[in-house]
Amino acid sequence: MKAFRILPVLALLAAATPAAAETIAIVGATVWERPGKKLDNATVVIRDGAIAQVGAGVAAPAGARVIDGKGKVVTAGFIEAFTQIGLATIDLEPSSVDGRMGAVGDDEIHAAYRARDAFDGRSVTIPVARTGGVTSVVAAPVGALIAGQSSWYTLADPPTGAAPAPIVAAAGMNAALGGGATRTGSRGTAIERLREALDDAASYQRNRAAYERNQERRLAAERLDLEALGPVLRGQVPLVIRADAESDLRAALDIARERRLRLVIVGAGEGWRVAADLAAAKVPVILDPSANLPGNLAAIDVRDDNATVLAAAGVDVAISTLGDPWQARTIRQLAGMAVARGLPWDQGLAALTTVPAKIYGGGARRGTVARGAAGDVVVWSGDPLELSSRAEVVIIGGVVQSAVTHQTRLRDRYRHVP
Repeated sequence: MKAFRILPVLALLAAATPAAAETIAIVGATVWERPGKKLDNATVVIRDGAIAQVGAGVAAPAGARVIDGKGKVVTAGFIEAFTQIGLATIDLEPSSVDGRMGAVGDDEIHAAYRARDAFDGRSVTIPVARTGGVTSVVAAPVGALIAGQSSWYTLADPPTGAAPAPIVAAAGMNAALGGGATRTGSRGTAIERLREALDDAASYQRNRAAYERNQERRLAAERLDLEALGPVLRGQVPLVIRADAESDLRAALDIARERRLRLVIVGAGEGWRVAADLAAAKVPVILDPSANLPGNLAAIDVRDDNATVLAAAGVDVAISTLGDPWQARTIRQLAGMAVARGLPWDQGLAALTTVPAKIYGGGARRGTVARGAAGDVVVWSGDPLELSSRAEVVIIGGVVQSAVTHQTRLRDRYRHVP
C-alpha cells in the first residue's frame, strides 16, 4: 500500500518541477534579432539557456527540439518595466498585497523596503503575463514618497523548493512626486521632502560613525532607509520617480542634476512638454500610451502621441501598464497603440525589449535574439503589436513555458457542468 501512495506523490513532484533547458531550434521564421534588424527565413538555436546561433541558413542541431517557424514572427521576450506582479494579486485582499506603502497615515520613506523580500514567484498573475509574451518583469513598490527598491525577475517557474532568483536584485529606487506623495497632499512639500531625504542620506554616508555614536542631528529617515539610499547617491542604482505634471518633471530633473543621479521617469503625462530637457539629460521614460486623459488637475495637458513626441526628441521610451499585475499581458497592445499614434514600429518593439533592458542594466543579455543573449524568446502567430496575433510559444531561459493559467484551469473545470 505504501508504494501505491508514494508513486503518485513522486509523479506530482515531477510534474511540478520546471523542465530543464534543452536545445531548441526555431526554423524558418521571421526573426527580429533586435529592433531594426529583421532576418527572413531564419533559424534560432537555443542551447544551455542562451541564444547559440541565429541567422538564415543555420541548420537545426541533431537531437534538437524543432519548432516550425514558417509564417511566424520571433522576438525577444517582452519586459514589463514597472509592475506589481509578484507583489500584489487581489486588491481587496490585504494578505495578497505587498509593496504598497500608503503615504497617508504612514511613513513617507521606505527606502529599505526590497521587492525581492516579498516577490512571489508562484503568483497566479505570472502565467497570465506570459500569455502576452512577457518573460520578465520589474516588480516595483509604490504608494509613498520613497517606496523602496524594485527587483527584476524572470517569469519562468522557479524550481520546486527554491526561491526565485532576481536578474537584478536592486533594479531601482522608487519614489514619487505630486500631490499624493506625502500626507499633506502638497506637491511642493513632496519636492522638499525628497530633497531633504537625499541630503540627509548624503550626510549619513559622510558621518556614519557620528550617527552611530548619536552625535548627529535628527535625520529625515531611519538608519536602514539612509543606508539604502547610498547606492542611489553613488549612481549605482537609478532613482525611478513617478511624476506627471510638468513642474514635477522639471523638479525631478533639477534634483538629479544637483546630485548627479541616474534618473528614470515613470508616467510622464506631460512629458512631451519637457521632451528636449529629458533628452538632453539622457533620462529614459516609462509610460502608458493609453493614459491620454488627465488624472488630476496638476497635469491636464496630456496627449495621445506623448510617446511619439518623446521618442522623436531622442528620449528612450519604455512602455508599461504602470502597475496593474493582471494587465501586464497587454503591454504589446499598448505598444501597438503608440505605433498607431506615430511611434515608429521599431521603437515600439524597442519599448518592450531593448529599452527596459538598458534602463535596468541588462542590455547585454536581455531584449534581443542575438547570439549570447538569454534564451527568452517568443514565437508569435503574426505581428506582435497587432491585437489579432498571439504568443504561440514562450521560451524563458531555454525552457518552453506552459500556457496553462488559473483562468484556463477554471475554464476547463467548468466547461461541462453536470
